Amino acid sequence: MPTYAYACKDCSHAFDIVQSFTDSTLTSCPECEGTLRKKFNTVGVVFKGSGFYRTDSRDAKGSTVAPTPAASAPAAPAAAPAASAAS
Repeated sequence: MPTYAYACKDCSHAFDIVQSFTDSTLTSCPECEGTLRKKFNTVGVVFKGSGFYRTDSRDAKGSTVAPTPAASAPAAPAAAPAASAAS
C-alpha cells in the first residue's frame, strides 16, 4: 500500500499515512480539524540502461513501421557529360 503525505492549510501540520488505493482522501486535520491538502512528491521509478527502443517488446509481424532501405548500396554517381567530338 502506498504512503501519502498530507499538510494542513490552517496550522501547517504535516504527516504521512499509509492508505489503500481505494481509500478516500483525508479532508480534516487530526490536530486542528482544518482543511488538508495532499502533497505530491517525485516518483520513485528510475530507468537505467542504454535506452529503450520501440522494437524491444514487439515481434516482426506485429510492427506497423515500414522497414528502412538497405544502406549497403552506395548512391550511383552522376553521369559525366558527353565529350564533344571537335578534334
